[in-house]
Amino acid sequence: MLDKEIIETNKKYWNEHADQWFGTTALPQYGVRFVTEEDLHLFGDVRGKSMLEICCGSGHSLLYNANKGAKELWGVDISQTQLENAAKLLADNGCSAKLLCAKMEDELDVPKEYFDYVYSIYGIGWTTDLQGTFDKIASYLKKDGIFIFSWHHTLNYCIAWSSDERMDVIEDDDKFCMTKSYFDDSYFKMTVHGSEIVLCNRKISTYINALAKAGFLIEQFVEESSKEAMESENDPDPKTRKAKMLPISFCIKARKL
Repeated sequence: MLDKEIIETNKKYWNEHADQWFGTTALPQYGVRFVTEEDLHLFGDVRGKSMLEICCGSGHSLLYNANKGAKELWGVDISQTQLENAAKLLADNGCSAKLLCAKMEDELDVPKEYFDYVYSIYGIGWTTDLQGTFDKIASYLKKDGIFIFSWHHTLNYCIAWSSDERMDVIEDDDKFCMTKSYFDDSYFKMTVHGSEIVLCNRKISTYINALAKAGFLIEQFVEESSKEAMESENDPDPKTRKAKMLPISFCIKARKL
């Protein structure tokens, strides 16, 4: 598929199913069965800071930072439905943000070298142009500005359990199976809520190298399951059992040089 087709397919999904994701995977959460901002303190004190969220979704992470005292909030999302949900959520809580309906791959109508923070909670992986997106994010940040993002860990889509209907594998004696190569970063289609999405399972090194090329210094790389998942015993939830064996999500904090 061409990049334009991929973007339009994913945009259609989010416009149709935004309500089903309302409030999910948003700060202080970074991902599935993953440590939280309350554990990691990656943002630190955001009082008086200007912040831009890429793939802001339903606005819950924007609201989180508003409640932490951020001075100025901007949010970008490809889905107008998501932005409508975000605008209502913020208004209902007495907060506001400048919301833009745009593709992260494009040059956004935001000020350059302006933001103290750019962040994305489970959004960056949707990009069809990782290097271009990181380059643009760097241009929005002040010198020494912070970029924080989380996404599915690459291993999450390489290893599956039997109850995952998207993977044609069988779990044997509680052992998980490799279903695809870690090195396979080709795009693949998935059916979610009866609609199609298209994703790319990039290697961790791909993210790290793209950040370096864009002029970022990585300060923290986190691939850690939550304490609750690690301490669980005989949990029937396959995601919890999976999280005890491998990271389902990862998070990176980087500083613009």
